[in-house]
Amino acid sequence: MHSDFSHGFAPVARADARILVLGSLPSRRSLEAGEYYAHPRNAFWPIMAELCGATGAYRERCLRLMACGIAIWDVLAASERPGSLDADIRQETAKANDFEGFFRGHPRIERIGFNGKTAARLYARFVAPGVGTAGPRVVQLPSTSPANARLRFPDKLEAWRRFLSDRQA
Repeated sequence: MHSDFSHGFAPVARADARILVLGSLPSRRSLEAGEYYAHPRNAFWPIMAELCGATGAYRERCLRLMACGIAIWDVLAASERPGSLDADIRQETAKANDFEGFFRGHPRIERIGFNGKTAARLYARFVAPGVGTAGPRVVQLPSTSPANARLRFPDKLEAWRRFLSDRQA
């Protein structure tokens, strides 16, 4: 397989999850670490530490998210991407994750938060046509990626806080 071909991770989720946070596809740093949002400047884990106490080692952070009813996954299972930027994802090689199976196994999901515009666009293109409009409410959130430098951390934190507390983000 081509060295620029990336494969995502299994979801971090319990069957009772109510909220699903979706990224696009793990970055190179995340793939190397085998962890979601592994780049040290990505704001995801600092936001989750603030909003649901997800601190400590990666495993402990994931367990805390799941205890808060939050699942994390990516829209894509695999795609060719020669870098870490979402703009580098070659959509013609993209393969979406099995959302039909995920929603069957996680029937309490009521909200999906997209970690950035690309995740929302990929979901609209590859997933939404198959799951229909009766699914969970979807909200596009500001990307926690360090590439999203237009918003300061407090602004990202507030948007995520509104989403997690179910006030319109």
